[in-house]
Order: sequence, then C-alpha cells, then structure tokens
Amino acid sequence: MRAAWEGIDPARVWDSHAHLLGTGDSGSGVYVNPQMESLLSPAQYARRLFFLNAGCAHDATGSVDRAYVERMRNLVEGMRPGVRMVLFAFDRVHDERGAPDLERTTFYVPDAYARETTQQYPQYFRWAASVHPYRADAVDALQEAEAGGAVAVKWLPSSMNIDPASPKCERFFRELARLGLPLISHAGEERAAIGSGMHDLGNPLRLRRALDAGARVVIAHCASLGEDFDLDRGPNGPRAPSFALFKRVFEQYRGNCYADISAMTQTNRAGPVLAEVIERGEWHARLLNGSDYPLPGVMPVYSVDYLITLGLLDKESGPILSEIRQHNPLLFDFVLKRRLRSGGKAFAASIFETRGFFESSDRKTDRKRM
Repeated sequence: MRAAWEGIDPARVWDSHAHLLGTGDSGSGVYVNPQMESLLSPAQYARRLFFLNAGCAHDATGSVDRAYVERMRNLVEGMRPGVRMVLFAFDRVHDERGAPDLERTTFYVPDAYARETTQQYPQYFRWAASVHPYRADAVDALQEAEAGGAVAVKWLPSSMNIDPASPKCERFFRELARLGLPLISHAGEERAAIGSGMHDLGNPLRLRRALDAGARVVIAHCASLGEDFDLDRGPNGPRAPSFALFKRVFEQYRGNCYADISAMTQTNRAGPVLAEVIERGEWHARLLNGSDYPLPGVMPVYSVDYLITLGLLDKESGPILSEIRQHNPLLFDFVLKRRLRSGGKAFAASIFETRGFFESSDRKTDRKRM
C-alpha cells in the first residue's frame, strides 16, 4: 500500500472516469430505461443490477441515489486526503433533428445532478457535463456547464447517437476549444450502455474533427476493445482493431490528443494491448488514470489471477489485491495499476496525477506535470 503511493501527491490524484448513477428516487432527474427494470429484457435488467450492486445501492429501496453517492464518498475516504473523483453526467440519446429520444436512452444523468452532488461534497468530487451536440441549445448548455464548474464533457457516441465526424458537431467543438474544456469520449466497442446501438460511432478516427477544431480530446480506454471500419481506406474500408486506429490518431495529434486507461485491466481488455500501453513510455505524459467506477466492483469483470497468468502482475500481489478489492474497489483499481509490469516497465506516476489536466488555470496550455 505504501509502495503504491510512493512518488505520488494524493492532492493531485483525480479519478478521471467515474459514473454517477441512480434511479431518480431522490428527485435527481436521473432516468433509467424501463427495459432495465423489466425481466422481459434480461440483458438490460442484468446490467442495471450489476451496476447498482457494484455501487452497493442495489437493495437501498427508495434511496438508491443517496446510497450510491454515500458509497462513493466512503470509497474516496478510503484513499488518501486530497483524492477526488470526476463524476460523469450522461445526456440522453437525441435524434438527427436534435430531439431527445427516451426510448433509445439507456439512462440519463442530468448535468444539474452531477453539479449539485459536487457542490454538496467538493472535498470528494468534481464533475463532467454531458451535452449532446445535436441539441439546438448545445453551445448554450456547454457554456452553462463551464460556468457551473464542469471540468470536462463526457460522451459515449455509440450509446448517445453522436457522430463526432458530423459537421453538426463543428460549432460545439470550436466552443469546446475556446473554453478549454476537454472532451472525454468513449472509443471502440461498448458493451455496458447499449443506447442507440450505432457501434461504429465509437470509431477513434471519427474524433479527428474535434481535434482539428483545436479541442482537447481524451480517448477513453485507449479504444482497447472491438473493431471499426478503417475510414482512411474508404467509408466501408476493411475492419481493423479499434486500438490500431486509436494509435494512428494518438500519434497524429500529439498536441491535443490524450487517452485514459480506465477499464484496461478488465479481462476482456487485458492482454497485448495493455502490455503495449504500459511499455510505451513515450505515451505516458498524455495518459490519464480513471477507474470507470462502478465497474471495479463488478466481480466477474476483473481477474487478478488472469493478470498474473499474463505475466503483468506478480504472484505475491494476488492475495493482497483480492483483499483490497473486498474492502475498497476504488483503492483496488489504483493499487492494481501501480503494480502492473510489462517488459520491465510500469505506468508512470504522472498518469495518476490528473488534477492539472482539468484545472481551469491549465486548460489552455499543455498539462504541467509534477
């Protein structure tokens, strides 16, 4: 435990990828698609239970919103003083005309709820807005979010029906660049929030429009899962690993393209891709750590034994990490990533000190590393 914190200033550790969930039972405005509460849609129903169980809020009848936030507070307190989580709002699916489409929306977490939760507990949280760029009021909503203390904008294109390559996003991207707010966008395959089901919208190559507009873009998970069309070889080009397309974009836009390592230790992502990201030390200055909370608490998703089998984790760490996970999945995620090794290399300490990337004083310049 002490070794995991060596060389790291806890006051600069912000978990850059955490989901604020609930059911709306507190008047928060959170919306959950009825399919996720119906046994007639078993896959969606199971996803809902997985997420709420991982957040220790599955059996808090009538107070799920409160229980979920209280659990996150408890977990942050189990870290070291100064650590914070960046909580994601999550906008609704919108159609091509910019109208909300609740039927295809998996869940909705309003900006106002993320902002109010952070304002109530500033010692634990910061917040990221989620604004669909097709909305008629998208730029106004973006400006309002920035004025309300948002430190980033979160998208999950395939779930929200957002094509980042569409000209309809251009004005939004220019405003993002002007405000200095980073866009954290999922890339690669998405299996948790199905939403619109337009999987190719998560193609990393589609983020070039945002990068060309000067916005800072964080490609979530390093696009480490799935395949996408190689659009550089035509609109219906051959399919290629999403990670390979990510690498192309990441190398092309070194000034404003970043990535996070959230979820990369999951069993369906760990392997050669994780090993390469660990070994590519020249990438580390542009990588951010995030837990993808509540997923570290979803028991089937992570396997310490599997990481040991891959040679990315030493055997001695296994029992200790398993004990930590029982106690605090957020701490488990942090210590696990600090213990990973590949080719004699480890994740740089700077990857975990993400605060400077988000703070307003550093927004319009490159991140200053300590």
